[in-house]
Amino acid sequence: MILRRLQSLPLVSCVAKRITGFCCLDDSFLFIRRISDDKKQLFHIKRLSYTTMATGGDVSTPPKHQNRLAYEKSPYLLQHAGNPVDWYPWGEEAFEKAKIDDKLIFLSVGYSTCHWCHVMERECFESEDIAKAMNENFVNIKVDREERPDVDKMYMTFVQATSGGGGWPMSVWLTPELTPVYGGTYFPPADTYYGQPGFKSLLSIIASQWKDSRQKFSESGAMIVEIMRRTSILDAASSGTNVEVPGEACWKTCIQQLTRSYEPQHGGFGEAPKFPQPVNLNFLFHAYSREPSSETGKQALEMCLHTLKMMAKGGIHDHVSQGFARYSTDDRWHVPHFEKMLYDQAQLAAVYSAAYVATKDPFYADVVRDILTYVDRDLSDKSGGFYSAEDADSYPSHGASRKKEGAFCVWTYNEIQSLLSKPIDATSGHCLATVFCTHYDVKPQGNVNPFQDPHDELKNQNVLIVVGSEEETAEKLKLDVATVHAALKEGREILYEARQKRPRPHLDDKMVTAWNGLMITGFAKAGQALQDDGYIQRAVTAANFVKKHLYNPTAETLLRSCYRGTDGDVAQILSPIQGFLDDYAFVIRGLLDLYESCFDPSWLEWAEVLQDRQDQLFWDDDGAGYFTSSASDASILVRQKEDQDGAEPSGNSVAASNLLRLNAFLDRAELRDKAVRLFTAFTSRLSSVPVALPEMTSALMVYHDSPTQVFVAGAADAEDTRALLGVVQGKLIPGRVLALADGRDDSVLYRRCEEFRRMKPVGGKASAYVCRHRTCRGPIASQQDLDEILDERE
Repeated sequence: MILRRLQSLPLVSCVAKRITGFCCLDDSFLFIRRISDDKKQLFHIKRLSYTTMATGGDVSTPPKHQNRLAYEKSPYLLQHAGNPVDWYPWGEEAFEKAKIDDKLIFLSVGYSTCHWCHVMERECFESEDIAKAMNENFVNIKVDREERPDVDKMYMTFVQATSGGGGWPMSVWLTPELTPVYGGTYFPPADTYYGQPGFKSLLSIIASQWKDSRQKFSESGAMIVEIMRRTSILDAASSGTNVEVPGEACWKTCIQQLTRSYEPQHGGFGEAPKFPQPVNLNFLFHAYSREPSSETGKQALEMCLHTLKMMAKGGIHDHVSQGFARYSTDDRWHVPHFEKMLYDQAQLAAVYSAAYVATKDPFYADVVRDILTYVDRDLSDKSGGFYSAEDADSYPSHGASRKKEGAFCVWTYNEIQSLLSKPIDATSGHCLATVFCTHYDVKPQGNVNPFQDPHDELKNQNVLIVVGSEEETAEKLKLDVATVHAALKEGREILYEARQKRPRPHLDDKMVTAWNGLMITGFAKAGQALQDDGYIQRAVTAANFVKKHLYNPTAETLLRSCYRGTDGDVAQILSPIQGFLDDYAFVIRGLLDLYESCFDPSWLEWAEVLQDRQDQLFWDDDGAGYFTSSASDASILVRQKEDQDGAEPSGNSVAASNLLRLNAFLDRAELRDKAVRLFTAFTSRLSSVPVALPEMTSALMVYHDSPTQVFVAGAADAEDTRALLGVVQGKLIPGRVLALADGRDDSVLYRRCEEFRRMKPVGGKASAYVCRHRTCRGPIASQQDLDEILDERE
């Protein structure tokens, strides 16, 4: 196995065994790859709840030191600009320095809302003594993993293979040629009693070995890179044989694997800590929409709805300031890791929209509005872009010396009693606090299990959670439901105003292209599901932002990120980071979803331009599938392909769906052929562990079923046209492709699709055409007839 082969190399095996439990993780680490010579296997690992604490890194006083990171824009890099460590950003200056000085590189990778990144900073990188050893013996590089996912992915593969685990901060030592020789995650400053070497000891050992054994390092480095390169080749590509596209067994296996991991009491998949995992829910909604009357379909829907309802009632959902936290440290969604990520809000907005479409239950529509209220208010830049995240930790009060987990979000019993002392009426004898504490399980001694609070930061605090319903609260307090509903609404508003007086958590105001693409999808799908033009317009504004600030129209390429400048305007670094596969795939999907919301064909045209550029930059002509990064960056020793849907879907999974949709829109058969090659490249993964790629498995279903194309012919602003479009947008239709034939002959649809040009209104009335397997039915002018035809399943 690669683990043993790498551990047998010099230095990899020379240092005492390390403990990697102390680090920040995401749901990508629900599965850790152990790679054998002939196949890849997955195994499930449990995380400790105390690895989830996060600390902000705000600097309240002028720093004693200033290094090169002060000239960067990344909030994470700026947090380290005042360290005594002589940090370099990733780039040629640092690489050349290492070669000239003949020093190893120490690479530290993290992100601005990562708790253990900040712990290691306080303990190690702010230590004058440790910094001195780092500066004397190494060239030190700091990387924001959200800016450079390619760097993170390459070296995380090495850390996972040599240690069996991973997370952040990631700490890796590299030769001047950038070959990894030793790595781990968080290291304490000093040796521990349970055998973990301290960071200072490691610095001494590794520096000494570099001086004494340079030749061995070079030999080991060449072997390590070669092993990583071989194991990055997908099985289908390495076999050198023609492989058929996987079939029905893949999605049946995926449903079985998800069903086995489903936790029926509180919803979700697996044990604590629990992540929302929207990629699983998207797949299950698709499975339901294919066969809604079957037992499998009904079970898929039930898993989705129960999970979403329990999450919305839990503490992972911010009942006061809206939005969702990263994950729950317990199995009932109660005590979260309070960090809020844009990519979670984006994906959950889309998933809750699907739940509303499937059920028409206003509960899910309310959650959609809740999420988008938070994003539009707290994660939106005035230019139209979206920020990346809010930290989990903040100062509990103005003037406090240390930040605490969840300080911005939690409440003591006495606080709530004081703030909500207003009587709800003149007769019941209840005040707002009584209703609020009953409904949200607020207790005098706090409601946080001590096992979820290893640092006692949440002692005597309450994380709001709904353990019943408004009806149950009303019955318990002998009140009517309307009174309870009004009291809870007023209570939340009062607490929101009180919370705004607290010190806010750190905001990561980096605007990442891929995550903005996800958020365009979130707003567009919400606009369709709720028939809200305001949400669609917000998606349009975001798409215009990406086109203006994150796109080079001359080269037709995307950038990875931009930033909020000190003057509040959008800022960029001197050498902008070029976009990665995820940036293209997620933006393309966002544009396709936006077209199906507003029917402006210019978004479809741009999506096609980006798809063609994505194919040129990332497609593997030899082995098929897309690399994460382009071939233009020589610092990336091994170009890899993301083969797992985790906290975000894999770029390959989203690309598979995009290729099929664009073919259905534009009648470009070569795009469908590329999707076929992509599926075959991932045959082994899809056949053995499709649960690792639920988004790709969903695209595979569309390929075998063929898309359901719905064309509505009529004037865009006509009432009968909008009514027919509303019927389509109000249903879960597997593989749906929706287009408007509004007579605009200059649009890409009329230019490319012969069939589209034949779609016309009949008798002066808007008409719909439903096409499956290149057979169309229509014209259909009646909403009821269209509804019935769309409900048919072959």
